[in-house]
Amino acid sequence: MLFDFETLAPQDCYKLIVSSVVPRPIAWVVTQDAAGVTNAAPYSFFNAFSSNPVVVGIGCGPKAPDALKDTCANIKATGEFVVCLVPEEAVHQMNATAVDFPAGVDEIAEAGLTRLASSKVKPPRIAESPVALECVTYQLVPAGEHTIVLGRVVAVHIQDDCVLDAAKYYVDTPKLNLIGRMHGRGWYSRTTDRIEVPRITVAEWEAKKAAG
Repeated sequence: MLFDFETLAPQDCYKLIVSSVVPRPIAWVVTQDAAGVTNAAPYSFFNAFSSNPVVVGIGCGPKAPDALKDTCANIKATGEFVVCLVPEEAVHQMNATAVDFPAGVDEIAEAGLTRLASSKVKPPRIAESPVALECVTYQLVPAGEHTIVLGRVVAVHIQDDCVLDAAKYYVDTPKLNLIGRMHGRGWYSRTTDRIEVPRITVAEWEAKKAAG
């Protein structure tokens, strides 16, 4: 069935996209305002986009018409943020940080999470997250009511027992036990149900065609 986005209302386009582009990685974005007040919010409009430099992006929607969400306002003010991936063990705490608290409320404290100092940026990271990406602003891209925040990763923290070989930069990805965002208002996916499909070379592909 064809849906012509040029004729649909924005909320209907949104419903179609978030229910079909799944699973999406989900992460807390931790920021601070100019006075040092911390904000933490979960984002599933999030992914990695470049390897050199390493750039990650988040899509920040408006808090209200003509008003930025705290995350975006803080990033514009300071140019720093931390992206903390969410493990299954912390899914309910992640959900708590999505509550629409008034400005100035510490979502990390409200959710019973633990803050740790970052190495290169001022916003803290979340101890319950097995992966934390310290970022500085790379580019801010207006996209309608949203702002696409591109951040250059300047440091990454990975939980010690999830590093297989630090010298070779091997990570035990399954042990991270991360979750992804699905459709609807409360559906998520685990990363424990996996299939392995090795990449093949052109020669292997041609051999497969010849044999078939």
